[in-house]
Amino acid sequence: MCESAARNTPAQASAAQTAARTSGPGAGGPDAAPPPPRAATPTEAPAADASPAAERPVIPEPYLTELAAGVHAFIQPDGGWCLNNAGFVTDGDATLVVDTAATERRARLLRRRIAESGAPAPRMVVNTHHHGDHTYGNGVFAPEATVIGHASCRRELLAAGQQLHAVWPQVDYGDIRLTAPEITYTDELALHVGDIEVRLIHPGVAHTTGDTLVWLPRQRIVFAGDLVFHGGTPFIFMGSLAGSLRALELLRTLDAVTVVPGHGPVTGPEVYDDIERYLRFVGRLAQEGQAAGRTPLEVAREADLGPFAELAESERLVANLHRAYAELAGVAPGAPLDLVAGFGDMTVMNGGVPMACHA
Repeated sequence: MCESAARNTPAQASAAQTAARTSGPGAGGPDAAPPPPRAATPTEAPAADASPAAERPVIPEPYLTELAAGVHAFIQPDGGWCLNNAGFVTDGDATLVVDTAATERRARLLRRRIAESGAPAPRMVVNTHHHGDHTYGNGVFAPEATVIGHASCRRELLAAGQQLHAVWPQVDYGDIRLTAPEITYTDELALHVGDIEVRLIHPGVAHTTGDTLVWLPRQRIVFAGDLVFHGGTPFIFMGSLAGSLRALELLRTLDAVTVVPGHGPVTGPEVYDDIERYLRFVGRLAQEGQAAGRTPLEVAREADLGPFAELAESERLVANLHRAYAELAGVAPGAPLDLVAGFGDMTVMNGGVPMACHA
């Protein structure tokens, strides 16, 4: 199984330098403190990581963190490609899971951690969007648990199929049985885990066309999915720049105290400001670049990332510019873009080294 591989930073200027970078500290137990945050999630790409397994350092195991009575986040360091966060809500009689994982092993670990916490077997699984790192493990919980998500999440998942296999075929995903949401909604849906209210809110097209915010109003906790990256570069190639900015405004209106990002450590609402600044930076670059007749790759390669240079997966800038350019040209939010061009340009930005699956 791919446990890690090279990752880029803006300071890297060659494939050799990129390949030399590792993705976090050494191994740690399930309760180990997380390494510096990483981020994000793909669907399909034209190339896969081929780094020898011996060169990949071991990434620490996922760990649970209790956010409130009956509410836990399942954090997967280092939060890089395919290492998403999940979580669960329980009242001691029923359990709801938020997202699963990219591999059978990791999804079974999530299920085991839920059982070890004393919570009963989950009856519901909510997917925040269709990407494989958030949905591949659904089959580990179904059919005992009913899978729930936005209507577009179901459509996109069924259309994408085994999306991660196409990107990183060398990864040991295990027995992946694609399990799309059986219950879908369009705008909002209220669920109840005992007396814990769980609201599902669709923010519109943002990270994808079928995003869901999982909001616990009494606890003031939001599972934001990949609308929020903590320590990693946002990724809007399959969604919308304008829609992502609107989603941040919606998140602010919830007035959450605790934010569980799709990737990276648990944080607070202050993370919204950082994401907004980055997205507006992308928008400015796109406007200037398009006006000058320059390609997204040309703009990305010469961009001064400034305060965003510390974000992991900075190669996503060029994919984000592809989406921003499309929106300036009048392309509908979430409309499919050229995957080969987008992911190919990210490989160039990654020093010529294909992005690595960290699951």
